[in-house]
Amino acid sequence: MFESFESRQTTLPPHAPPTESARAGLYHPTLNEIKEDSISLKAQQYWQKKDAKWDPEIVDRIYIKELEQNRFETKKLMLLEFSQYLEKYLWPNYDDEKATLEHALSIVLMVNEKFRERVPAWDSFVKKPDQFPKFFTRILRLSITNNLKLQVRRFILVFLILAFQSLENQLLRTECMMLVSLMTWHCFGSSSLRDQEFTTNKNLKKQWRAFEKKYKNADKAQKEQLLFQRTWISNYMKGFVEVLYSIPEVGDMDPDAVAYCERFLEFLIDLEAQLPTRRYFNTLLDDHQILVLCKLSPLVKRERGSELFKQLLEILKFYTGFEIHDHTGLALRDDEMTELHCKKLTELQHIAYKHFKESLILLALSNLSSIEKREDLLIHFGPLDHEEIIRLCKFLNIRYQKLVGEGVYDKEFLLEVLIGKFEKRISQIDKINSLPLYPDENTLFDDAVVKTQFYSGDLPLALPKLNLQFLTIHDYLLRNFNLFRLESTYEIRQDIEDVVKRLAPRVTYPSGMNEFTGWARMAVEIEQFNIVEVTKPNLGENKPAQVKADVTYKLGRYTESIQNEWDSLKQHDVLFLLSIQAHDGTSDKYKDETPFREHFGLKYVRGCEVSDIIGDDGKPIDEVGKPRIEDRRPKISGNTRTLRLLLDTNQYKMDMDRYSRTKDDDVYETFNILMRRKPKENNFKAVLETIRDLMQSELVVPEWLHNVFLGYGFPGSAHYIMLQNLPKEIDFRDTLLDYDHLVNSFHPKKIVPAEKNTLSPPYVIQFPEVRKKELEKSENVDPNELKKVENEIVVKTYTMPNMGPYPFNLPKKNSIRFTPSQVEAIKSGTNPGLTMVVGPPGTGKTDVAVQIIANLYHNFPEQHTLLVTHSNQALNQIFEKIMALDVDERHLLRLGHGEEELNTELSFSKYGRVNSFLEKRLSLLQEVDRLAKSLVVGGEHGYTCETAGYFYLYHVLSKWEPYIDKCRQGLEKGNVSVETMQNEFIFIKYFADAPQPLFPEDASYAETLEIIEGCFRHIEKIFTELEEIRGFELLRTSYDRANYLLTKEAKIIAMTCTHAALKRRELVSLGFKYDNVVMEEAAQILEVETFIPLLLQETEDGRSRLKRVILIGDHNQLPPVVKNMAFQQYGNMEQSLFTRFVRLGVPTIDLDSQGRSRPSIATLFNWRYNNLGDLSVVHEQYEYKKANAGFTYEYQLINVDNYAGKGETEPVPFFYQNLGEAEYIVAVYQYMRLLGYPSEKISILTTYNGQKALIRDVLRQRCSWNPLFGQPAKVTTVDKYQGQQNDYILLSLVRTRNVGHIRDVRRLIVAMSRARLGLYVFCRLALFKNCYELTSTFDRLLERPTELSLRINEMWPSDRDFDDYSEPFTIVDVVHMGKYVFQMMQEQLEYAKEQNAEMEGKEKDNKDKETAKEDSSNTKEDTNEKNKRETVKVPPKSSELPESPKSSESSESEDGMSEDDGLEEQIIRRNNEPNEDSEESADSDDSIDSQDSDY
Repeated sequence: MFESFESRQTTLPPHAPPTESARAGLYHPTLNEIKEDSISLKAQQYWQKKDAKWDPEIVDRIYIKELEQNRFETKKLMLLEFSQYLEKYLWPNYDDEKATLEHALSIVLMVNEKFRERVPAWDSFVKKPDQFPKFFTRILRLSITNNLKLQVRRFILVFLILAFQSLENQLLRTECMMLVSLMTWHCFGSSSLRDQEFTTNKNLKKQWRAFEKKYKNADKAQKEQLLFQRTWISNYMKGFVEVLYSIPEVGDMDPDAVAYCERFLEFLIDLEAQLPTRRYFNTLLDDHQILVLCKLSPLVKRERGSELFKQLLEILKFYTGFEIHDHTGLALRDDEMTELHCKKLTELQHIAYKHFKESLILLALSNLSSIEKREDLLIHFGPLDHEEIIRLCKFLNIRYQKLVGEGVYDKEFLLEVLIGKFEKRISQIDKINSLPLYPDENTLFDDAVVKTQFYSGDLPLALPKLNLQFLTIHDYLLRNFNLFRLESTYEIRQDIEDVVKRLAPRVTYPSGMNEFTGWARMAVEIEQFNIVEVTKPNLGENKPAQVKADVTYKLGRYTESIQNEWDSLKQHDVLFLLSIQAHDGTSDKYKDETPFREHFGLKYVRGCEVSDIIGDDGKPIDEVGKPRIEDRRPKISGNTRTLRLLLDTNQYKMDMDRYSRTKDDDVYETFNILMRRKPKENNFKAVLETIRDLMQSELVVPEWLHNVFLGYGFPGSAHYIMLQNLPKEIDFRDTLLDYDHLVNSFHPKKIVPAEKNTLSPPYVIQFPEVRKKELEKSENVDPNELKKVENEIVVKTYTMPNMGPYPFNLPKKNSIRFTPSQVEAIKSGTNPGLTMVVGPPGTGKTDVAVQIIANLYHNFPEQHTLLVTHSNQALNQIFEKIMALDVDERHLLRLGHGEEELNTELSFSKYGRVNSFLEKRLSLLQEVDRLAKSLVVGGEHGYTCETAGYFYLYHVLSKWEPYIDKCRQGLEKGNVSVETMQNEFIFIKYFADAPQPLFPEDASYAETLEIIEGCFRHIEKIFTELEEIRGFELLRTSYDRANYLLTKEAKIIAMTCTHAALKRRELVSLGFKYDNVVMEEAAQILEVETFIPLLLQETEDGRSRLKRVILIGDHNQLPPVVKNMAFQQYGNMEQSLFTRFVRLGVPTIDLDSQGRSRPSIATLFNWRYNNLGDLSVVHEQYEYKKANAGFTYEYQLINVDNYAGKGETEPVPFFYQNLGEAEYIVAVYQYMRLLGYPSEKISILTTYNGQKALIRDVLRQRCSWNPLFGQPAKVTTVDKYQGQQNDYILLSLVRTRNVGHIRDVRRLIVAMSRARLGLYVFCRLALFKNCYELTSTFDRLLERPTELSLRINEMWPSDRDFDDYSEPFTIVDVVHMGKYVFQMMQEQLEYAKEQNAEMEGKEKDNKDKETAKEDSSNTKEDTNEKNKRETVKVPPKSSELPESPKSSESSESEDGMSEDDGLEEQIIRRNNEPNEDSEESADSDDSIDSQDSDY
């Protein structure tokens, strides 16, 4: 199996889950295999017993017989790791003085295996930390010995790589940092180089003297240890060089030696790519000339077998010259790098002039630009003899004596060193600017792209790593740029391969023309393609400023749904132009091991972007200011469409240069296919363009976040407790419901009232952190007072002002009783700084986010908050909850294309909000006219916002101010009566339409005054809003008004991370400003897509105005989607910023109470979290107390054996289906509907797209046409259902051969946590109970019977207690279930007929004909509705239930449920026929990218 995947020449199909590592040849043992293996038997005997005794010989025997003799087989290492060999046996019994070599190496192997399995590795060493330094030193000594096999030395090297990648761990940091400290400079080839470095940094000299003093005062053992530490890295590099030069240039080579050298380069790259390790090591690496030694090594000169080594060498070369000051860590700009380069050249010229006048006089007198290229330097250095070059090296403090062995380097080597030192480095910015953003055919079909999809961790890769730390923001962006570009290339190639296969090109005779015998939904044939405009280059550039082309295609052969998809293309959508030139072999059946491009004749691929849609008149259709599709796209007559495209200017220049050189094909005359991609998967260009823009701008991350973001310093430094200028007090408004809620939320802190009155909400709270900082600033602080303050919370309250007499004037209030952890999250989010909220399933992450936003809105009304999520669905969910709180709708704005899915009649898009403001303007101006009329003031005061403003100033305020002054004085002096105040109220006529009486009869003076002031606040708000709307009145175009809204009026702006990347350039140019970022689903968003929303605005005086970053997510659920295994695991691209911060130790607030699932269902996933409890709601609400009607249990695992002799099938590769599970689930769904379960409360989930398609197909045949059943709320995959929930979940796990990607515990957690009241899991029991990773969940599931257990004669909703498991009726298999459902349905239909007959008889008895007609009409409608309700209320009698069949292999049941062998074929056929139903294009749950994308 593994060899076949090794030889594969294509990517996995788009529907294939990339995490199917078992298909790539990776070993995953079952529980039975674990138990039966010899290692497991030893584990049970020696270290898994409570009274296990230590036997060192066992460790030696396991190492020699089980590991070494099996070439350290992965299977054996995994079994040892599963048995907790390290934590239970190796480390607890480790004594450095007694431990054998095998013992130490076994620990190394176990740590490596834990990292390969992606489980915590260093936690085991916490128990005996005193032994770790000795163990680590021993491993270091082993690493530089030559008497171990290279394979074992490589294992040690991998261990050291992992150690240096884990500097966040204190144990590791202490040991590792000594090895790359300043004292390593003892190993310089010349002491003068050290002195030269000291002259540039005086602090280094001080540190050096301190180290020297420490060494001098040390005893003999300490001196030996210090000497070893300062020479280890140098000796390690020498050992590497010895191995490197042992590889011959020709002939056979030792694969272990090559693998060791590749790993060593990875080690050096990692040291260079982290500032703490790079600081002094970079200079040492340069002195040891490792780059040149590698470049001139025999391995590099080999024609084959050195590709990976060369690629890694290029990465190392890049990092050695990275734009950073090694000692300060400050990023260096291009001009600073140029200055440093010129300084080096100037020093060279001085030396040349002073000491080499005869041989280098031309170099000394040349201008700098003429001596900075390789060829120029060779002209000057080449004529020098060997002795002169050595003398020059001495002056330049360059090592000329060999690093390994005796003697000096030859002339060729030293020339390479000199050129490398003085050659100008190509700017990374220039390099990236010259790259096309779209991949071409060479990039797409590079063999390396395919090889990385089955990465197993055995070898390093020439990829950047997204670790915990980055050198600079530029380094961070560059790594993300490269990885994102590679990942998008892989995904694009998947789509292209899929489209080309579907098109089925062939060559026809005698014409020799291309013909496409198939069709593809995502591609059309090009009728005409023309370049229409090539503009002149911009100043300083050598590429065209813009290249435009027109493409014409026809849609006549496609169904209306597909035509609509093509017609929905809009500006900035990315398309691909394909040139396919078929040949004689193209029509042969394709085999995955043959080159794809050659087989199908795919010659060229070019990306492009839609610029305009061309209308019938040949002119672009203006789309600006037309938010709705029907407005934006007037119907274009006929089936011909023309798009104007923007081509990539870099690619165009490269193509034209090649054409002018070779006179080969003009690429742009060969295109014959236009391809599109799913919009949600096609944002790569916007992200890459945004990253490129960011790399060229003055990036400023907030100072308080900068170090944490790069991974340095104290992880909690961005927490609000560590920051200055905290708000003195926070108004919690409706967060806390009552006094008990207040006390419980801050227990055990003491609540201290600021005033003596009774404390009732809303509460304004002053926290001890603020009071403590204020006390510390003062002199002579009493320590007792400080201690007292730490345990007190000062609380005051206030009365919410009356906002007017109308019902809509009452503020909306929160009704959720937040838990203490949720209140802490809300408090932290309201304070400045970084807030990290970890929210397990059902813990109210969304409610916390909404309350934080509402509190920020009220506490800091001048600030703007940006709300970002991964998906439109999550964004809309949050937005709808914000609208339910006391937040003025005019301050809300929703950007992007998901706004139309909001469950509201209001439009919150830019143009919708503009229209809303203009409509509001008219209604407010009418109110102004009504107010003027009530005050008997003539004139057109409600004509414009400006005239309304004058009216308010001269007529409203002029009357109001004397009146209210008199009333307020009356309150103080008592000289005005309540009656007088009411009678003289000037707006009494205006408020005549308010609920009456306006003034209650028993109202006191103060209450009356408050009502009067509330009335005025209502009037005042009218004119305040008109003043805000005035800008829309002055601006004339929708575009200007929309931008004004975005930059001035909106206080809460919501968008997806994709939209942020798409629109960053536009937002920055508009002057968009915001102060706070709230990011939901943060653990599901790629690093860089999390970073971009932090930088959607220009800096102010070189500083970021960002005050708060609130990240909310759950790193224990599914991570961001990365389809390529190597990018996911080696590049660590699936690590979100949220997860990285958690790993760094940034303080998190863990929500600890779930309110979604029944407590029993919660046990299936809460084991993954620390102390995850239940909210009282899941114990107290009626629906949680009662059982699921018709089911014995609220959750159950149902074993599904072969159905019609089949289990898991694969109609096409990776399209996994299980007909038995599909039929069983649909039968259970039918059963639930017949019992009265609402369809919207049931969701069907599966782990694979093939099964999703099959279940939908079965539902279509069995249910969708029948009003008794209908369709469930959702049929989708687990991955796409993350973040959603339903009352009842039917889950199909599909696989029967191997466990598949549910082995990822994060996916398991998502699957188990979607159900509120009922979860029913259909799977092959024998397979899944054997999976080690799933045991925590499946052990609980297996506590119950594995055959479906029903409770008969029970309808929904049930009044049976949830723990009443009596009277079970067992369903043996799917056929049995089918018979049962069929019989239920027959009885329901009979009952319905009886009811209809009875109702018709009643209708005939009516005497009044007219009445009879009306009654008849109404009754029929009522009867139909009643029948719909009542036909699902009659279960079959228990005595008539079908008997359990003896065998489940029956091919057909009485209900007509045949084995339906053709279902898989039907699905495939529909995917290859131009039928409207062939693919579900409008399926909303398919809009989110997933590990298992649609087929």
